[in-house]
Amino acid sequence: MIPHSRPTIDEHDVTTVSNTLRTGNIAQGRVVEKFEHALADYIGLKGGVATSSGTAALHLAFLALGITKNDIVAIPGYVCTAVLNAVNYVGATPLLIDIDPDTFNLDATDLRRKQNPQVKAVVVPHIFGLAANMEEITKLGIPVIEDCAQSIGATYKKKKVGSFSKISIFSFYATKIMTTGEGGMVASNSAALMKKARDLRDYDNQPDYHVRYNYKMTDIQAALGISQLRRLPHFIKTRREIANKYHRELKDLCVLPANYGEDWGHIYYRYVIKLRHGLKSFLKLSKEKGINCERPVFKPLHRYLSTPNLPNTDSVWEQAASIPIYPTLTEKNTDSIIQCVKQAIWDLR
Repeated sequence: MIPHSRPTIDEHDVTTVSNTLRTGNIAQGRVVEKFEHALADYIGLKGGVATSSGTAALHLAFLALGITKNDIVAIPGYVCTAVLNAVNYVGATPLLIDIDPDTFNLDATDLRRKQNPQVKAVVVPHIFGLAANMEEITKLGIPVIEDCAQSIGATYKKKKVGSFSKISIFSFYATKIMTTGEGGMVASNSAALMKKARDLRDYDNQPDYHVRYNYKMTDIQAALGISQLRRLPHFIKTRREIANKYHRELKDLCVLPANYGEDWGHIYYRYVIKLRHGLKSFLKLSKEKGINCERPVFKPLHRYLSTPNLPNTDSVWEQAASIPIYPTLTEKNTDSIIQCVKQAIWDLR
């Protein structure tokens, strides 16, 4: 079975982590600080605060921005539940926004239509590795939190995602573009926001008391993060090469991922195709043939919350399949994936 996702770990990663373990300094320390600086420099920001997860990073971002239970936070309906969880952590009310059916990113037109004075922030995931249309979204004047969990290294108009807003967050979960096993980061050009996020993360040995959170990253994780960050350009290059191969072979059989040229630097965290019919059967047939394809989002958020339907989200959810794409796939693997996808689609005709 070719898995849907897989981390890209090499001997340099193993050695880097082992060397950190041998120092005996394995909790949050100087290696975490080094990783924070390296990640912020890569994005083009002044600072970062490493966290235990991407969800923790989003929670701290909300708190740093002063989001409270009296506020509304706009989020896309086509995203994992971690985003919704973070909204609920601060007691805010989620406002679900539909997506662009071609890019799967948050639809600025729907956001504009639903905008009201109580909307104090919008979370904008650059989903599946493709940047959202930041020009249209930022025009609305709502404070933006960029969610770069799936898109580190992606670009929009030659600027890296994460650098368009007041604050951004990242995830380094095991199957993300680069990994620390578990982990995340908040990043910003605002020293005040980073100071607040750091204060909330460092819960002990403080001169005063208020509720803080045990959201620290370890030096072990950060060592892996530094090693992975150095190889990130290679990861992205390989993903794009595999994506181009899929483009060539599948273009006449299904709807391929959107890519609008030089303004959008897609990194293909996921390779998401749309099928005209038979999604459930396609996923079943693929598994039977040894290729683990998945729905890229398990379930739209409005189907959990029983809120009004999001028509584009529903349409995409009923058609979209994610096929394996990651740097450790061999040429033989990608050939097998292509043949499997072709055969599964033909079998459904």
